[in-house]
Amino acid sequence: MLPSLREDFNRRWTPGKYQHFLASLAHAIGRPVDFRHSETPCFFPRDLLQQMSRAGRELVSQLLANPAYLAASAHEVPPQYRVPNEARQPLFIQADFGIVHHAGRYAPKLVEIQGFPSLYAYQTEMARQYLRAYDLDPNLQHLLSGLDLAAYHNLLGEAILNGHSPENVILLEIDPQHQKTLCDFICTERIYGVRPVCITQLIKRGNKLFYNRDGIETPVHRIYNRVIFDELERKQIAIPFAWTDDLQLEWAGHPNWFYRLSKFSLPWLNHATVPTSHFFHQLAQLPPDPENWVLKPLYSFAGLGVIVGPTRAQLEAIPTHDRHNYILQQRVPFSPVIATPHGPTMVEVRIMYIWLPSSPAPRPANMIVRMGRGKQMGVDHNKNLEWVGASAGFYL
Repeated sequence: MLPSLREDFNRRWTPGKYQHFLASLAHAIGRPVDFRHSETPCFFPRDLLQQMSRAGRELVSQLLANPAYLAASAHEVPPQYRVPNEARQPLFIQADFGIVHHAGRYAPKLVEIQGFPSLYAYQTEMARQYLRAYDLDPNLQHLLSGLDLAAYHNLLGEAILNGHSPENVILLEIDPQHQKTLCDFICTERIYGVRPVCITQLIKRGNKLFYNRDGIETPVHRIYNRVIFDELERKQIAIPFAWTDDLQLEWAGHPNWFYRLSKFSLPWLNHATVPTSHFFHQLAQLPPDPENWVLKPLYSFAGLGVIVGPTRAQLEAIPTHDRHNYILQQRVPFSPVIATPHGPTMVEVRIMYIWLPSSPAPRPANMIVRMGRGKQMGVDHNKNLEWVGASAGFYL
């Protein structure tokens, strides 16, 4: 998207440099990363990233200023997952934007928004390895809001630890050693001393939780929550506490925001970046052009269950009683804006925010980039393709 940087990168790229990047990344993490990385980083105009960052903040502000939305989203939290002592705002926010190119201008279009953390620790390491392996301009930036790496780590550390000792803070996940995001857990522990702990290994005593740390039963004072409720449901995992328990601990990312700021939010939004979205069960009739829509389950993750351009038969096959669990969103034909040896490639940018309780608004801090030529941008939807996958974004 920055033609001079893109042309220079493509001209100097070799398969050997890509293999060097992957090897350096695996060495830095201590193991190979379990998802595909693109052969290239992406270079963005600064003003486009600023436009995305501003849009995400406006979207969250619009939602939290709407009493009807706040009331409706509160009811979205299932009773069995309704965690007490809800934070008044999401600590972590992800806003995913695809890019369209029209009349000589780039513009972002919202894909979805989430009140749940992502690869906050890993993404900076990935960007660093792109810079080093490809000998990129050291003036390139990948963090937002004027943050340098030290300031970013301090900000993220404040969000995760909130002043607690690292041994009393855990990163909570389901079988973390076998998650594709293990690379992020490794980076989080390395930077902050916060260990990943499987939810099934917690110990409950009264209204307190404990975990085994080096053979010592250690109290949990704060949880950096990475548990996806959809995965708990699908795998029918039994856990040693109830989400509804009034536990004596803090949440780094209160679990209720997983439901409250989610795909459920999309039909409530009115913004230039947001495609038309409807709750499926509220439609009086099916759209005459279903191929121009996207069917999305409200609370699936990583694109599970999403149908891009569904047929009428696929829509009719969803039972009426289950349609409240879906939205229909107008399909936006994202422009293939990244020039690669395999042809122009689409890109999705996730702006990652941190909203400390002491801050008046969410702070754009980092970004995740995904490249693809499939119907969806996730790495699982671009298999057997090259110059696609997870990437880092840079700007001058």
